[in-house]
Amino acid sequence: MSLKSKIESLLFITTRPLAVNKIAELVEGDKNEVKEAIESLYQKYNNEENGVILQKIGNDYQLVTRPENSKMISEFLKEEITGELTPASLETLTVVAYRGPIAREELELIRGVNCSIILRNLLIRGLIEEINDKNELVKKYQITFEFLKHLGISEPAQLPNYEHLNSAEALEQLLKQKQGEQLKITDAPETGEANV
Repeated sequence: MSLKSKIESLLFITTRPLAVNKIAELVEGDKNEVKEAIESLYQKYNNEENGVILQKIGNDYQLVTRPENSKMISEFLKEEITGELTPASLETLTVVAYRGPIAREELELIRGVNCSIILRNLLIRGLIEEINDKNELVKKYQITFEFLKHLGISEPAQLPNYEHLNSAEALEQLLKQKQGEQLKITDAPETGEANV
């Protein structure tokens, strides 16, 4: 995989601008080579035909939608923010509420699926927020004060069955159950039917 490909993927999934130094650190690349790759991406994206552009402010970069499309994007986001949450979003939000702060990798282990898009949607809605775990050097997610306010509670510990669902033992049981289900599906006969 090329350096430019890694940087492009990183800029696509991030929810905030990234500095060149941070990008170089994340892609494990030489700072000067990273700058050249970013410049190449800047040339690629910043033409009139693209709906996405690479924005540069100082030493920070972020992929954003073209300003001319802002009205359409605003209408879409308004619908996304005010519309009902999907079952997958509700499940993800519940896991973050009970297990947060939680890293995306842990969340995906619990849910068994990629959660990037759902996390981005929940971030846009202001229901969760990113925090940096200085000890583990990873981004983690937790529910916001706004979400607690919406629920009418002052702390996550006031959620129903919080102590039980927040415990490591309960999580271990859930993970074992999920692994058991996956094994049953894997061991299913070749007819395509799972022994569930």
